[in-house]
Amino acid sequence: MASDAGPVNILRGITLAIAAGEIAAVVGPSGAGKSSLMMVAGGLERATSGRVELAGRDLGPLDDDARARLRRDHVGIVFQGFHLIPTMTALENVALPLEFAGRTNAFETAQAALERVGLAPRVGHYPAQLSGGEQQRVAVARAFVGGPRLLLADEPTGNLDGATGKQVMDLLFDMARGNGATLILVTHDMTLAERCDRIVHIADGLVVDDRRTAAGLALAAQ
Repeated sequence: MASDAGPVNILRGITLAIAAGEIAAVVGPSGAGKSSLMMVAGGLERATSGRVELAGRDLGPLDDDARARLRRDHVGIVFQGFHLIPTMTALENVALPLEFAGRTNAFETAQAALERVGLAPRVGHYPAQLSGGEQQRVAVARAFVGGPRLLLADEPTGNLDGATGKQVMDLLFDMARGNGATLILVTHDMTLAERCDRIVHIADGLVVDDRRTAAGLALAAQ
């Protein structure tokens, strides 16, 4: 990865392919490179070597604007922090990426997305007027509103209590499956990881284990 101080060797020789429609958990100790892997996979950070391919495009030759357009068209992101714009309503937050993409039906589509995550009565509320779980559901709606092929989720339940976190994850899994989207989930919660199709364990910037879960094996057998 590149930084202002020069190349930083966080990831070292990783070879990893995530299939379309697959739900993969990325686990490992703090500082192992989990979030960096997610950032590189989504084109948010530039790899200093190797090849990163997203939606059939090699990210290497793309400039910042081209990578931003690729993310806009194909990637949805849910962070641990909700990253909502405080001066915008839930509806405006979800409509914003569609407006950037020039969609004329941005607000109608955003309304439908918020209804899908159970927030129809809250569309006119600002983030400060919403609970943590509601804010994260707004973030989920925003991530899915453009119909992404890849969804990245970095500790999406880290700021939520157990029951609320489970509701948010149920929603993420259901929407990923329903949309046929690939989901890469960075998590420290092994119970949550076991709900994914596959668990990729990273340590010191390397993949040290990559296995199918019971859920993934059952799905493959169908």
